[in-house]
Amino acid sequence: MSLRWEWKRFNDLTADEVYTILCVRQQVFVLEQECLYLDADGKDREAFHLMGFDGEDMVAYARILDAGVSYDEVSMGRILTTDKARGKGAGIELMEVGIRQINAHYGQVPIRISAQTYLLAFYEKFGFRSTGKEYLEDEIPHTEMLRGVSQ
Repeated sequence: MSLRWEWKRFNDLTADEVYTILCVRQQVFVLEQECLYLDADGKDREAFHLMGFDGEDMVAYARILDAGVSYDEVSMGRILTTDKARGKGAGIELMEVGIRQINAHYGQVPIRISAQTYLLAFYEKFGFRSTGKEYLEDEIPHTEMLRGVSQ
């Protein structure tokens, strides 16, 4: 699957893009994963938003936060692919494009993620390593992971 990618700061998003981002995140995290949480956490305004489109459909997404917003390092979060794109390489493409965009914007910096534990092997393919910090977030096991600058 080859997607069309857009990388934008919050203030550069259109109203339709903000609406679509919120809909896609709610579809995946709230409905599919049955996590009741406040998605609009105030960090979107400080983020880059990486959006992957198949035609007009947003099928992949990640939110990138500057160092100091959630962690001491730049971080990726709200990482998702929709049902339409799963199993077609969209998640791999999302991570590759996300890391390239981070490196292009911030330089070679460490990147921290909060990974659903069942996806550890997936993220390890991109150079992320467990920090050993494991916890429940919205009743789903998570592990903090860090990608160093040498990857």
